[in-house]
Amino acid sequence: MIAPLRMLLVHAHPDDETIMTGGIIAEYLSRGVDVRVVTFTLGEEGEVIGSRWSQLVADGGADQLGGFRIAELAAALAELTPPGVRGPQPRFLGGAGHWRDSGMAGTPSAENPRALVQADLGDLVEALTQELADFAPQVVVTYDAAGTYGHPDHIRVHEVTRRALEQFQVDGPPIKVYESITEASELQRGLAAVTAVPDGWRMPAAGELPSYPDAEVTAAIDVSGVLDRKARALAAHATQVVVAPSRTEFTLSNNILQPIMTTEHFIRVDTGREAGIRETDLFAGVVK
Repeated sequence: MIAPLRMLLVHAHPDDETIMTGGIIAEYLSRGVDVRVVTFTLGEEGEVIGSRWSQLVADGGADQLGGFRIAELAAALAELTPPGVRGPQPRFLGGAGHWRDSGMAGTPSAENPRALVQADLGDLVEALTQELADFAPQVVVTYDAAGTYGHPDHIRVHEVTRRALEQFQVDGPPIKVYESITEASELQRGLAAVTAVPDGWRMPAAGELPSYPDAEVTAAIDVSGVLDRKARALAAHATQVVVAPSRTEFTLSNNILQPIMTTEHFIRVDTGREAGIRETDLFAGVVK
C-alpha cells in the first residue's frame, strides 16, 4: 500500500490556518493528502468581535479566550474536511498552551515570560524538528520573513520553521517549502468584485492589505472548488472573523473588508526551486 502524500502547515494562532491556507487545506484533503496543521499558540491575545464572548479576553477579562479558540480551530478544520475523510485535529507545538500568544510588538503581552517571542529559540526549533521527524512531510507551508503583516509571532514561526528545516534536512529527505503570501493582482480582482460593503465595514486603503508583485509568486493553487468550505471555516472562528452575507468577503476586528480569493499563492523557498516556474500543484515533482 502506497503511503499518502503529506503536507505540514505551521501557524501562529487559531484562524491563521484558514485565513491564509484554508483553501489548500480543503483542496489537498479532497485529493487524499495527509494534512497536518501545527499551531504555536492558543491565540490568547486576540480581540473578540461582538459582546457574547467579549469577557473571555486576556486584557481585563477572564483570560479564557485561548481555550475557547481550541474549539473554534477544531470546528474550522472540520469544515475544511470533505465528508468521509479523516481530517486534521488541533495540534499545538509543545502541547496546548505551552507557549502563549505574544500580542503585538510593544504591548505588555509581548513581555510575558510565556510569550512565544520570549521562548528559547532552541526549544522551539527542537519541538518543530520533532514534528518534522514524526510526520516526514514532503511539503511544508509557513509565513514569509515579514510574518505576513508584521505580527511578532508570525515572524517567530517563520524563523523557527526555517531553522528546524535546516536542522532536520541534514540527513533527511528533500522537502518542498513554501511561504504563504497574497498576489497583488488577485487581491485587486477580489476587491474589484465587491458589490456591497456590509454596514460598519470599510474597503481597505491602497496598500493597506499586504501583497506581493505577481512576478515574485512561484505557485498558484486554484481553490475555487472548495471556497464554500473555506467560508464556513472562517465563520467557525467567530470570535475573530465575520463572513459577509455574500460569502465572498470577510473581516477581522478592524472591520476592513478582505476578499475570500479563489486562488491561494505562495513563494517556493527551498533549494529545489527553479527560476521562471509557476507551479499549480505544491506536490509537483514529488514521488511517493
